[in-house]
Amino acid sequence: MTPLPLSILIYHRVLARPDPLFPGEVDVRRFARQLHLLRRFYNPLPLPQALQRLQDGSLPPRAACITFDDGYADNAQLALPLLQQHGLHATFFIASSYLDGGQMWNDQLIAGVRRASGDMLDLQPLGLGRLPIASLDQRRTAIAHLLGQLKYLPFAQRQQLADAITGRIRHIYPAVPSLMLNTAQLRQLQQAGMGIGAHTASHPILATLSDHAAAQEIGQGRGALEQLLQAPVELFAYPNGKFGSDYGARDAALVRALGFKAALATDAGVARPGDDVYRLPRFTPWRPGAPGFLWQLWQNRRR
Repeated sequence: MTPLPLSILIYHRVLARPDPLFPGEVDVRRFARQLHLLRRFYNPLPLPQALQRLQDGSLPPRAACITFDDGYADNAQLALPLLQQHGLHATFFIASSYLDGGQMWNDQLIAGVRRASGDMLDLQPLGLGRLPIASLDQRRTAIAHLLGQLKYLPFAQRQQLADAITGRIRHIYPAVPSLMLNTAQLRQLQQAGMGIGAHTASHPILATLSDHAAAQEIGQGRGALEQLLQAPVELFAYPNGKFGSDYGARDAALVRALGFKAALATDAGVARPGDDVYRLPRFTPWRPGAPGFLWQLWQNRRR
């Protein structure tokens, strides 16, 4: 019998309500429906168990796992109760430096553009032009443009430019509360039986770092989590996660050398027996409604 594949789903946030600026983001109602569909049509497994069964060829038909990246507070506040309600397990990959009040550069930019007043965002002094923001579509376009311009800059330069952008508009909106988990919420996930994985310390694009800096980011992220949880952290997820642009063979070798059991990417597709366990694909199901969700999962299995 042909060994069966594993579908690994990736999420980041679960919102309390739909966000008009990002209608594709998963909210609690959509997430609850997706969990129901996974229970009905798939065989969801905890990630560590699924990876073991992937390697020994004993996966059940339509095996699936749930993962979350980055470490947003809504993972504990909103996603966890729904996972428990449906009797499902997820593994949460945490960028440790943002625990307890940190803010990722992309969320900083999104908050700034979301709250900026007027019809035009003038970033010409920063070399980023003038961006129309009169409508939701224009704000989405402005956010996508800025994220694209900054994403692959060296880490310090990226953060400096994000600070400069938000600094130009900060006076028109109050401080934004942290979106990230605190230590108590991280431990809440662990105590609920969920998996915790490493996701570097500060979520850099590993491919842009030196060998030493990349190893330091990967190791420090895990070390911080292990100290907080008093438990081993054995799984890793690459920030951004596309092979070739975000991480490469060097980074997979570093993860292996540091003793992780497996590492997950964000390249689409399913994991199959014999695949490199340090380059496992994941998939984001973004279509609303049961037919679209199930169709995307089916399509992804055919890759």
